[in-house]
Amino acid sequence: MRKKYLAGIAAATAALLATTGCSGAAAPSASAGGDVTLEFAQWWEPELPSGSLRALMDQFEQENQGIKVKLISGPYASTKEQVVAGAAAGTMSDVVGLDGAWISDFVKQGSLANLSDLMKAANYDDSQLAAQVKLNGSTWMIPVANFVYPMFVNEDLLKKAGVSEVPKTRTEFTAAAKAVSALGGNVAGWAMPLDTATPNGIQNDVMSWVWASGGSMLKDGKPYLTGNQDVKDVLDFTKALYDAGAITKGSFTMKEQDKVNEFTNGRVGMVIDSLAHVNTLREQNSKLNFTVSAIPVKDGYTGKGGIPYASWGIGVAANSTHQAEAFKLVSFLMSKDVNAKLCSAAKAFPGNNTAVPDFVSSDPVFKKAFEIYQASNVTNEFVGLPVAEDLMRSFDEEFQKFLAGKQSADDALAAAQKQWDAAFAG
Repeated sequence: MRKKYLAGIAAATAALLATTGCSGAAAPSASAGGDVTLEFAQWWEPELPSGSLRALMDQFEQENQGIKVKLISGPYASTKEQVVAGAAAGTMSDVVGLDGAWISDFVKQGSLANLSDLMKAANYDDSQLAAQVKLNGSTWMIPVANFVYPMFVNEDLLKKAGVSEVPKTRTEFTAAAKAVSALGGNVAGWAMPLDTATPNGIQNDVMSWVWASGGSMLKDGKPYLTGNQDVKDVLDFTKALYDAGAITKGSFTMKEQDKVNEFTNGRVGMVIDSLAHVNTLREQNSKLNFTVSAIPVKDGYTGKGGIPYASWGIGVAANSTHQAEAFKLVSFLMSKDVNAKLCSAAKAFPGNNTAVPDFVSSDPVFKKAFEIYQASNVTNEFVGLPVAEDLMRSFDEEFQKFLAGKQSADDALAAAQKQWDAAFAG
């Protein structure tokens, strides 16, 4: 089981190595002494059981007298906006939660400290790390917790709609989504967030269907949208659902948190979502009867399925005047026992390759998710790409025009291809 886990992480890390050249961040600096307060900006605390992250910070403070940690917490979307703004202004928090899609841009801006330098200065043994996000041979982000994105299914809604089995193919999914939507009462079969301000819906909710059936949006590491039948098929599949009214209304301005809220409140039958949200679902609606499954594949596909993943990554700000202390917090979170405790609370796969979470055998939802993970190719082709957020956004804009009937699938892909080619050219 551990070999399977490491193989998945290794495959994900390999994608991060194929990137363009980036400028280096500032050299590490040590504290001048005395009490130090580290700001730690992340979206993790709201997604963890109440008080669990603060408890770990209290433990860190007890073990590192003279260092205090101030948690700067918020939902993913608002945290991203804050971190991006801080990166541009040079006011980033000392320690930051990171999404792998941001790394190329941040390193080019010189916003992140070089973790390879900090590890060397601290004599840190990095052999315990399951993965490192590297550009130009240096580490800029360490994945703390790794999540897969299976399909979440409201079993009560499907049963009420007369759907007896969780969909395994796109045809079955289409039928189930239409049946749930036919229940009425503002209930929809599927939620697909496409807000362009936070366009990760293209990664999690659109391209995930391509990866699920062994497809790719890249060829030889370059954009491959024009003439790509796998991607076009997914566009046509989603357009049919959109036209049938089987997708939650307001998709064009819906953010990921809105999708989670709709599912939490029992207004949508199926969503593709992170395991990190299981705690939130259970806390906010204890009566919600849900399970997880693999993302349905195209009809007739018999190969190995793909499942998207994301990481709670961590980094240190280049503008921090307490980088040595900041790395102490990073190393604390990556230590075996602490990482196991954090990932058990988050229901994630550990970033420390010796840590073992306790949830796999004790929780049926996570046991199922781990089985899906073991049987799937862990895939996220956006991780490590240059201007990954802009790639998602430009695709999103063309995709919305296609859904609205303003252009064909071929035209949407050709327009996105042109923009992606320009972005890759730099």
